[in-house]
Parts: sequence; C-alpha cells; structure tokens
Amino acid sequence: MATTRAEMARKVGERLWRNARRVRRALPRKNRFVIYLSVLGPGIIAANSGNDASGIATYSSVGAKYGYSLIWILIPTLISLAMVQEMCARMGVVTGKGLADLIREQFGVRWTTLVMLALFIANGGVIVSEFVGIAAASELFGLPRYVIVPVTAFGVWWLVVKGTQKRVERVFLAMSLVFLCYIVSAFLAKPNWGEVGKDLLRPSFSFDSSYLFMLVALIGTTITPFMQVFVQSSVVEKGLSEDDYSLARADVIVGTLFSVLIAFFIVVSTAATLHVTGVTEISTAADAAQSLEPVAGKYARFLFAVGLFGAAMLAMGVLPLATAYSISEALGFEKGLSRSFREAPIFLSIFTFLIVAGAVVAMIPGLPQIHLLLVTQCINGLLLPVILIAIIKLINNRELMGNYVNGKIFNIFAWLITIIVSTLSLLLIGVTLFK
Repeated sequence: MATTRAEMARKVGERLWRNARRVRRALPRKNRFVIYLSVLGPGIIAANSGNDASGIATYSSVGAKYGYSLIWILIPTLISLAMVQEMCARMGVVTGKGLADLIREQFGVRWTTLVMLALFIANGGVIVSEFVGIAAASELFGLPRYVIVPVTAFGVWWLVVKGTQKRVERVFLAMSLVFLCYIVSAFLAKPNWGEVGKDLLRPSFSFDSSYLFMLVALIGTTITPFMQVFVQSSVVEKGLSEDDYSLARADVIVGTLFSVLIAFFIVVSTAATLHVTGVTEISTAADAAQSLEPVAGKYARFLFAVGLFGAAMLAMGVLPLATAYSISEALGFEKGLSRSFREAPIFLSIFTFLIVAGAVVAMIPGLPQIHLLLVTQCINGLLLPVILIAIIKLINNRELMGNYVNGKIFNIFAWLITIIVSTLSLLLIGVTLFK
C-alpha cells in the first residue's frame, strides 16, 4: 500500500513538473526574461564578492609587475570558477540545503567543526582587510577613516539585519555595477590591445619565486571557500528548486563571466599605465589608484577608487553573511536574511560580531595589513582543498543528488581543477612561508 502511494505521489510530481515546463516554454521571451531576473542574484553576487579589496590589490600588482604576461591565466580561472560555483548552485536547488548543512550530515560534527573554525578565522581576517579597503578608498577622497569606517559598517549591518532577503540582494546587485568603473578606467589607460590579445592566448611560465607567487595568488584570490558557501546558501534561501536549475546555472555563468572580465580590465589598466612607466611595486589597490593619475589622468584614478570602495562594500556584506550561514548551518541553528534577532539569534549575532570586530581592528593605528593578509591567505589555502573535495564527494552522492550528479567528463574536469587548485594553494603556502 505504501509503495502504491509512493508511486502515485511520484507520478503526480512528474506530471506537475512536466506541466510547469510546458508553461515556462509557452511564456513569451519577455516573460521568461522576467523570470530570469527573479532568479538573478546568488551567482553574480558570490562571484563579484571575490573581487574584494585584496583581490583588486592582487590584480593591480600583477598588471604593474608583469604587464600582460600573466593575463592568460584568467581563461582557465574562468572555467574553474564557473564549474565550482555551478556545482554548489546545483546542490542548493536539488537538496534545499546549504553546503555546511550537507558537510555536517555526510562527514560528521568533528570534521565540520574543524572546517568551520578555519573558515571563521580566515574570513575574519579578510573582513578586516575589506574595512582597510574602505578606509583607503575614503582617504583617497580626503575623508577620514575614523568617520567613514563606522558609518559604512553600520550601514551594511542595518541593511542586513533590518532588511529583507530581496532588498539585501538588490542592494548587493547594485553594488556589483560599480565594477564597471574598471572597464572605463582600462579604456582611459589606452592599452595596446594587440599585445593584450597575444598574451591572453599565449601562456607563459616561469619558475621564478616571485612570478610563481603572483600566479598562485591570482588563482587563489578568485576561487575562495566563502564564495561557495554563500552561493549555495543564497540559492536555498531564495527558495529555488530543481525547476529553476537552468536559470540558477545561467546566473552563476553570467556572474563568473562578469567577475573575471573585471579582473581582466584591472590587470589591463595597471599594465598599460604603471608597468610601462616602470612602476612595478604596489602594496594596495589604493596605491594603484593613486599611481594611475600621472599617466591616465584624475578620472581613471577617481574611477579606480570608486571601484575599490564599492568592491570592499560588497565583500564586507557577503563575507560576514557567508560565515554566519556556514556556522549556523553546521550547528543546526535558524538562519536567514528575512528572520529577526528573536528568530535567528545565533545567525545575526555572528554577522554583527564580525562587522563590529572587523571595523574596530581596521582602525587600529599601525596595523600590519600585509602580514594579516598573508596569514588569512594561508588559512584559506589550507581550507580550499578540503572544501573542493567535499563539494565533489557531495555532488556525486546519488542519494543526495539523484540524476543531478556529475557526468563522467564533468567529473574528470572537476577533479582536475581540484587537484591543480589544491596543489597551487599548498604551493602558495610554501612560497609564502619561505619567500
């Protein structure tokens, strides 16, 4: 009897799913575009939050020191990021659970606790760097950091704690548009597009420790653990289901393309200005913005600084949210942007603590910023292989994913990406420690 009922329920479900697909296909293109816009968000926000203050500093350093010679690595990085983000989005729509939830259920509490502790420490350090980015950008406009940092911290906190999931997502999407400044900045720099095209399609390699460090940092700053946690949790909270999979995948691909395109233009703009004039050493994205003015004019510098401020603002919201999501999921607590402090006290308390702590630490005079970034990079480097392996094991679990497991070819590329990224991440740690 139970089998008969289960079979009937399955048939009803399949019929409803087929009807929904017919309705969607029958919709005019305009209406289908509206549906896409309703799903739009998690992939774009997650991918662009990787272009944070430290990421911009890395891309700027690559352009200034090596010109266009390292720009080719953005193509394999684009493919890798899209595949990893797609797997997380797919797990979100199929299982209805966040990444930390699935890790806890499949790998146990002890393993989950270790991973979440490392994620908390690493993300905490990067959050501080985002506030440092806010401070640097504000000072480029002649505004004191001791005013701007607390104001922006409160603004982000108020948006998340008092806003709805839809409102927060819309603001984050609007923040992503500020990255367009880097495209304009690159064209103002008047690069040699012929050379750019040649180096984009002609890989080069060197065993020089400095070159190797920059290569690994370029990859490591693009694919980070918090992005995978955020995109899956956001897909779940948005209520997307298997029927929305194709749209969620499109969102991830669009977000990845836009994110890597911005990285491309940052490298191009600094290579076309700083590298050709002999300015090869910069320590922050703010340095790059200031250095652009003599060769590209004040507008390029201004646009670069605006982009830095917007990038730090976006990451400053996404990083604490990703951390709060992961820890709340791992411990089984209530979570969600639409919940109040009474409904999700742990989730919102973690978010609040990270915002306050990040702002306070960033305002400490004489803070060793570079050392802090290196330490957090090392922790993220150790954590990334663990997260990637967990993602592939989960995505290939038929009990969880059913027919949505990876295909053979996709799996080969997924494991190849994991092995290469993991090796490079560990190599980054070695280079960092012994440089």
